[in-house]
Amino acid sequence: MPAGQQRARAQASAITPGKPSRGVEPPPADKVRALFGGHRLSPAQRRIAQYITDHLTEAAFLSITDLADRVGVSQPSVTRFASSLGFSGYPALREALQPIALSAVAGAPGAGKEDRRNELQAAVDAEIANLESLRRVFADTDRVLDIGREFARSVPLTVLGLRISVSLAEYFAYAAKRIHPDVRLVSRGGSVAYDALLQSREAGGTWVLAFAMPRHANETLAALRAARSTGLRVALITDMALGPLAEEADVAFTAGPGSRLVFDSYAAPGVLSAAILQAMADADPERTQLRLEKYEQAADQHDFFLEP
Repeated sequence: MPAGQQRARAQASAITPGKPSRGVEPPPADKVRALFGGHRLSPAQRRIAQYITDHLTEAAFLSITDLADRVGVSQPSVTRFASSLGFSGYPALREALQPIALSAVAGAPGAGKEDRRNELQAAVDAEIANLESLRRVFADTDRVLDIGREFARSVPLTVLGLRISVSLAEYFAYAAKRIHPDVRLVSRGGSVAYDALLQSREAGGTWVLAFAMPRHANETLAALRAARSTGLRVALITDMALGPLAEEADVAFTAGPGSRLVFDSYAAPGVLSAAILQAMADADPERTQLRLEKYEQAADQHDFFLEP
């Protein structure tokens, strides 16, 4: 994220004391349909409309750069989309969307009469919306179980994350090493990434798991293409189902970050990662149990942890 945009986002998400004013909004679905319905939209514009509909509580607060990035379109496409709906530009569209998004959160189960609309609560609400979206994905567990089995069979298994996505990749690799015999973390791009991917493939690996959260780096795209060129298959955890990154993946899982504060938060990608780790453990329970027991024995011998 450019420095100027990040400063603006920091100001917009600044925490203020006290309770905000209460308000009652019409049903959010009806208002979104009223905004988007009855207009002839191009394929790119339909993608924008779909993304906003699916991620309303988050999308309504994104900058034009972030929205374009997540949908996988150009900024002028977002501007033309807003104009096609009759708005003077994207800021006017976003201004119309924000009260709808707030009303959607206010009407969520469990909201009741509680006033939940200070900045920190709004950030939590946006993450809850991301988790609800992920929960719907988990209604069909086959995709997660299938990729867990594939990862369990891939020796070595490579985990890739660059720039902002390094922390997610490190978490997954750290945990995966407890249940998998050979996990290799790639957290640098360029020739370093290519060499590591090639070595993994030559050692018998079949899969690389890549994390790509916004802002998406060109070097991540280059790394995915390099992985495919070596013969590795690519599984991707990202925030958008469309765009050049998803096109390079054999399997793509969508888990949106929370973007209501100055820096993104990653509740949904974290839960998705834990679910895939569980699927890996389920794929080979005997190996998992043996490795976990060895790890616990080593931990006890070396006093790695504090006693409760």
